Amino acid sequence: MKEKAIRLPEKNIAQEILMIVPAICLLVLFMVIPFFEGFKLSLTNQKLIQGPVSPKFIWFRNYVEILRDKEFWQAFKNVVLFTVMVIPLQCGFALFMANVLNRVTYGKGWLRGLFFLPYITPMVIVAMIWRSMYQYPEGIMNIVFNSLGLKPIDWLGNEKWAMPSIVFLSAWQAFGFQMIIYLGGLQSIPKSIYEAASIDGANPMQQFWSITFPSLRETNVLVLIVTTIQALKLFTQINIMTKGGPNGATNTLVNYIYTKGFEAQKIGYSSAASVILFILILIIFLIQNALLNKKQDS
Repeated sequence: MKEKAIRLPEKNIAQEILMIVPAICLLVLFMVIPFFEGFKLSLTNQKLIQGPVSPKFIWFRNYVEILRDKEFWQAFKNVVLFTVMVIPLQCGFALFMANVLNRVTYGKGWLRGLFFLPYITPMVIVAMIWRSMYQYPEGIMNIVFNSLGLKPIDWLGNEKWAMPSIVFLSAWQAFGFQMIIYLGGLQSIPKSIYEAASIDGANPMQQFWSITFPSLRETNVLVLIVTTIQALKLFTQINIMTKGGPNGATNTLVNYIYTKGFEAQKIGYSSAASVILFILILIIFLIQNALLNKKQDS
């Protein structure tokens, strides 16, 4: 009996192009054009209130001044410190809570919504609440310290404690988002693997390091990329709680851009700093994406 050949549907190239056109248009409209407009502005001495004098092209003078500015490097150092501190705290707690929720039988949806609530709450509100909690000396945190017989701490006014205080707040506020991502990754792991490991005598800790963590490799990279980009864009907490102080201890790149652009009214200068931040985020994204692709290929 002669078998009939199976005909695969032909690709409609025109239809595929038509489907990606809206995405490309949005990318060009909200990413490409603003970037090049910002880059063009960064080559000028544009002021926020220019006055009768027209802005002039000064080419790369703004970039040279930024790279010579100690305040910029202090802000860069602070944002790197914040990123290094917040990633393990936030991602580690998110993974832990995702594991706990994955084992919960009843009320999982309610708990998931409860933990996700801080993330969808506007950061301005969260920062104002935590600023009152950190208040010296009568904030909630210091009331707890007094009840334990400890001295109150000026959480936001002390150079030693200001950045860790911002880190703790940020990790608490955003861990719910990473937790949801991890929970999705955990639910995609077949339960039969854990059952086989239990039969072989593996305890929960051995199952986590031998099965769970390796299976979440792609999820870990995704969470790392998202958390890193969020950390580099740190601004609202700083603007509400410390204004970059004390003595620049919590100043970040975005806050640096804001102060130079709107307080010092140096729009061209702040545009150059924005371009540098954009390139920094792009480089980190490409590196992390390359690592993900390399792991997938291996």
